[in-house]
Amino acid sequence: MRVYVGGVGLTKVDEHWERTLTELMAEAGLSALESAGLQSVDAVVVSNVFAESLQEQVNLGAYFAEVLGLRGVSCLRVEAGGASGLAAVYSAASSIVSGLNKAVLVVGAEKMSDATAEEAVALSSMEEPAEYIASLGVSQLAEAALIYKEYLIRYGLEQEDVAYFPVLGHEHAQTAPHAQYQFKISVDTVMNSPYVAEPLRRFDTTSPADGAAAVLLLSEELARKLDSPKAVLKGFGMASDYLSPFDREDPVEMRSINFAAQRALEMAGLSRGSIDFVEVHDSYSFMAPLSLEAMGFAEKGYACHDARKGRWSLSGETPLNTFGGLKGRGNPVGASNIYSLAEAYLQVTGNAEKNQVDGAKAGLIQAVAGLGSYAAAVIIEEVG
Repeated sequence: MRVYVGGVGLTKVDEHWERTLTELMAEAGLSALESAGLQSVDAVVVSNVFAESLQEQVNLGAYFAEVLGLRGVSCLRVEAGGASGLAAVYSAASSIVSGLNKAVLVVGAEKMSDATAEEAVALSSMEEPAEYIASLGVSQLAEAALIYKEYLIRYGLEQEDVAYFPVLGHEHAQTAPHAQYQFKISVDTVMNSPYVAEPLRRFDTTSPADGAAAVLLLSEELARKLDSPKAVLKGFGMASDYLSPFDREDPVEMRSINFAAQRALEMAGLSRGSIDFVEVHDSYSFMAPLSLEAMGFAEKGYACHDARKGRWSLSGETPLNTFGGLKGRGNPVGASNIYSLAEAYLQVTGNAEKNQVDGAKAGLIQAVAGLGSYAAAVIIEEVG
């Protein structure tokens, strides 16, 4: 059975001091329902990571259903670190494939402006093994810096080479209405920003953000009855690895990303050459080239060289992070993957406006928890 996306809703990623988490969720969810012409669904699935810590709130599935005015629906919340959004989509899609539901509203939401900068660093480190990483005061930033340094040394790269990826993210975000950072930056901007954990600089990383995004998943039977633009989810892939990258055989080898992408491609029956654009989880600048290389879209050590040649730009061979990715659009963690999927839906339905990739028919969306401990991939395609 096929699963369709029949509507999406996006709030602007920003610091929403005057708004609550549930208000952001309601805006995105209602927008998705209105875009599809539906008033109700069978189930809601919420993707969120930090509500317990920042808003002292659990039971978000039922809360979301309440603020949307839905009664008697199935509801749950999914958490899988930075990959929570695609994990929620996988859960919702599975319920449709099984026949349990015909319409599921998936919303990802996070409100991180409630955290201080120090708290945000501590929260991201919760994706690492608490017993012997976080409890010793080691942050995810420190681990990321070590992987970044090894990546540079192994492939003879300079930091300026990797800096092309945050530059690209901001370039694509400048024309994205819902993006947090709608301005260009240069390689010099990245290189002149202060270190947060050498060699990682401030513009190599994302910042805490607030936002909510929603996608409406439909059965084929229901999708045929609606007039809204539709896209089909053709392939799914999920894979795990050791939580700490330094427990793996090679901390630079992102096996979970490789496995997840390969499984999604095999399920979709597509080759990498059939993918028109890619949305990757660039929580750190170096994670973009590492992801592209792990998924087989670039030779190891060469994704940065391809960036210099313009391969990943909107008009390039394989456009990357077409609305700015986590760096340019912003990274409200529990919502980030939902934003990426919603953006991919806009691409394949021809509704991406100034960010439209010419001839976009199929896209791959990838998500990562931690530093490769868990990865997910989804392939979305136009309805033929």
